[in-house]
Amino acid sequence: MDKGSQTTAAVAAATTTTSTSNSSAFSFISKGWREVRDSADADLQLMKDRANTFKNLAASFDREIENLIQSATPTFSVPAIRQSSEIDFMKKLQPKISEFRRVYSAPEISRRVMEKWGPRAKLGIDLSRIRSAIVAEVDETEEEDMYGIVEFNKFKKGRRARFTEEGQFGDWEPIRALKTRLREFEKKNASVEIFGGFKNSEFVEKVKSSLKAIIKELQESKDVPPLDVPELLAYLVRQSGPFLDQLGVRRDLCDKIVESLCSKRKNQLVLRSLAEGEPPTVDSDKINDELDLRIASVLQSTGHCYEGGFWTDFVKHDVSDGKRHVAIVTTASLPWMTGTAVNPLFRAAYLAKSAKQKVTLLVPWLCRSDQELVYPNNLTFSSPEEQENYIRNWLEERTGFKADFKISFYPGKFSKERRSIIPAGDTSQFIPSKDADICILEEPEHLNWYHHGKRWTDKFNHVVGIVHTNYLEYIKREKNGALQAFLVKHINNWVTRAYCHKVLRLSAATQDLPKSVICNVHGVNPKFLKIGEKVAEERELGQQAFSKEAYFLGKMVWAKGYKELIDLLAKHKNDLDGFKLDVYGNGEDAHEVQSTAKRLNLNLNFLKGRDHADDSLHGYKIFINPSVSDVLCTATAEALAMGKFVVCADHPSNEFFRSFPNCLTYKSSEDFVAKVKEALANEPQPLTPEQIYNLSWEAATQRFVEYSELDRVLNNRHNPAKVGSKIIAKSSSLPNLSEIVDGGLAFAHYCLTGNELLRLCTGAIPGTRDYDKQHCKDLHLLPPQVENPIYGW
Repeated sequence: MDKGSQTTAAVAAATTTTSTSNSSAFSFISKGWREVRDSADADLQLMKDRANTFKNLAASFDREIENLIQSATPTFSVPAIRQSSEIDFMKKLQPKISEFRRVYSAPEISRRVMEKWGPRAKLGIDLSRIRSAIVAEVDETEEEDMYGIVEFNKFKKGRRARFTEEGQFGDWEPIRALKTRLREFEKKNASVEIFGGFKNSEFVEKVKSSLKAIIKELQESKDVPPLDVPELLAYLVRQSGPFLDQLGVRRDLCDKIVESLCSKRKNQLVLRSLAEGEPPTVDSDKINDELDLRIASVLQSTGHCYEGGFWTDFVKHDVSDGKRHVAIVTTASLPWMTGTAVNPLFRAAYLAKSAKQKVTLLVPWLCRSDQELVYPNNLTFSSPEEQENYIRNWLEERTGFKADFKISFYPGKFSKERRSIIPAGDTSQFIPSKDADICILEEPEHLNWYHHGKRWTDKFNHVVGIVHTNYLEYIKREKNGALQAFLVKHINNWVTRAYCHKVLRLSAATQDLPKSVICNVHGVNPKFLKIGEKVAEERELGQQAFSKEAYFLGKMVWAKGYKELIDLLAKHKNDLDGFKLDVYGNGEDAHEVQSTAKRLNLNLNFLKGRDHADDSLHGYKIFINPSVSDVLCTATAEALAMGKFVVCADHPSNEFFRSFPNCLTYKSSEDFVAKVKEALANEPQPLTPEQIYNLSWEAATQRFVEYSELDRVLNNRHNPAKVGSKIIAKSSSLPNLSEIVDGGLAFAHYCLTGNELLRLCTGAIPGTRDYDKQHCKDLHLLPPQVENPIYGW
């Protein structure tokens, strides 16, 4: 073998050592130069095959890039600016790859390579780049490029051939651009992965939304014109409405003043209604909402934020267990069969039945001496637990289910003069602070006449008052009744305004109180509805459901309708000849009522009072109720539920019952006679399912939740002022003059009720500012002057 062959073999061995990954690709180096020349064609063919392989890989890579460019949902989160820059990079890279593929696969490459294989040639081929192109991978770790350098010395001419990166392919632009762009792309991917999560984080989104809101508010604030004088006067008059009501200025007059001052705003509302295709009618509520929005917009544009007034206490109940708490406070308890004892009990049962909130019923506890005066049939209890068992058994017998609510007691004393129970001490303290969320005051005026303690609206998030009794009607019948009624009217306004957020009046028979709406939120004992269903079934079978004519049932006091009843029967004794009326009741005026009826020779049969659901009362067809002192007569609703005729006065207290066909109302004494004869000559109509539901406690509870705004409070909803898509929370920026005045009234009331002399002058029971020793013993309380850890004093 000649020396040239030996040299070639040595060079091939060196190439194999330094470039092991590509040694198989260049195995054409053999023992001699002639064999190299002979195998050149095979080597070139091999290079073409590998070039074709790279061409296919490049085409695949090209398609992937096109898919990446066209994709709208990348696998990672890329900011908009960064994403567009990378797409531009791909677009620039695509022609480079196409050029690389075209040039590398061109047929001229074989000729150019062969020309460089001449004896006087100097070839430079970067084998590592061809290796990288064939493998088509970008290594994750940077490695040193391995270059195979093969030197072929031509000793005859003194020349040599070198394979080095300085050759023709070393400066090839497509390869250098591809590598550079891939490295840049890898760095950008890494940065996206690092900051992508931060970009999509909730914190960044909140910061962006806050900045947008601030910019929007700044822009909107520049467009809010200042308030004019009529708007300021209208707002002052409207906020002073309750105060003006105390002075005798009617609410409708205040509304007219506000409407006239807001005439400009009213014209805008009319134009807006016409533009929206609605009737051009604008009510007072819409004007008030527009005025509130106007005031709030101006205040918000100035950056003012109202954080509460001098009297405001923001320490309220926090819902930590996921359930709201409703406390119902009433002025009477079973076995006293009065409306304020029965109706709050049913309300507690049906509110607790929904299981959406926890319920506590707070009722008065009377000492044994007062129990003997109040409770019927000489029934007394030695402990609150004994009375609680009686109440629960009575309720379960009538509802048919076991109600899950708590019953608590507060100290009370019975007033013989007022014939009612007066709370002793601070009643609000008997609701633990952890349960002080929503409060329902049954008879709020009665509970707060002499209330000397924490303000209800400060302790509870939402306070609803329910007016049961028309006290003004009773007081007018007493000595100096007109003067007393005038004073009591304003005291009722005072205490309900100071201690309630919302007031519900069962009918228009009560006085018009601040923050009040009219709605019947009472239902009928389910037992009476079952009696009515039984009567309807008997009539369908052709049986006689009613065997008796007429009756009247009620506490035997003159104010409960006995005066009106005796006057009507005495005036039309001849017109109702042969008409007999059975009267059931007990009371303080029983002897006087019976002696008057006997003296007038009226056809009345007096019997002892009994439960309206008693079997002895099922056979009556007509219930007579001439009372005009009731707010909403429970006995009337019960008689309608049992399928009877009801003859009652055309009075606001009976407004709810007029929709029932069996309710016959009269406007005069002559009309009374006509209605009685009509009832005697006909049979009552069966109740429809809708009428039965309207009388039920389920419907009453639904009405209560709606009209008391309890649904909004339970669901923690706010009541922002809305106009179009713009929402402004009035409470966050708008100082409420009414709340400031209410706080002042509550403070003044607290100071006055703390004086024992003033309490006695206004008719309070002596010693009711605090509970006495007997109450401490019965209810296991500490003396009032000692801090009681149980109730958080």
